[in-house]
Amino acid sequence: MGALPPVIAVDGPSGVGKGMVTRWLAHELGWHRLDSGALYRILALAAQRAGIPHDQPAAVAALAPGLDIRFVGTTEADEAILVDGADWTADIRAESTGGLASHIASAEAVRAALLQRQRDFRRAPGLVADGRDMGTVVFPDARLKIFLDASAEARAERRWRQLSQAGVNAKLLDLCDEVRARDERDRKRAIAPLAPAADAIVVDSTQMKPDEVLAEVGRLLRNRGISP
Repeated sequence: MGALPPVIAVDGPSGVGKGMVTRWLAHELGWHRLDSGALYRILALAAQRAGIPHDQPAAVAALAPGLDIRFVGTTEADEAILVDGADWTADIRAESTGGLASHIASAEAVRAALLQRQRDFRRAPGLVADGRDMGTVVFPDARLKIFLDASAEARAERRWRQLSQAGVNAKLLDLCDEVRARDERDRKRAIAPLAPAADAIVVDSTQMKPDEVLAEVGRLLRNRGISP
């Protein structure tokens, strides 16, 4: 049996820029990309639409094998998330869906149901994986592990700017409270809590511009001898 395709794991809390980094990496390298957070959002939304309460994790998890999920597009502007052929992108990216996903992600049955689905994205020539436990649980043998971090205030402000540009009226203080609450759930859950892998490189982007973050990630890539 041949060696498994290489993986770059990019973990971190919500709103820290993992999507920007992993899209860029996947494009630069010509690798596949996994947005693991989207899988949890999809499952949470599918359960809601099926009338399954999120406090019934076994029933929620049972939906996972039957969902046909595809990611298309290479940038945030043209990316689409297709579920059973329908475009769920806007609903998946909604703040309310993120909150639902954070709740179900603490359930062992849900995480077990999605674990193999995540690993199935590992295909040649390689995979860039975006999530919270990519380097600790899903791909512990990843060739490069990056933990992207930023203060809750900085992440809330970034999200507020995104929503404002999209014409969505949101309160910065409310967004900051939501970010902190989600962080608390993710960091303190019993199963696969949000934390850097022991061999991950932490990049704090609080004071960094997007191009500075990408430049730093590019440097880490070259240091590991990874190139297109």
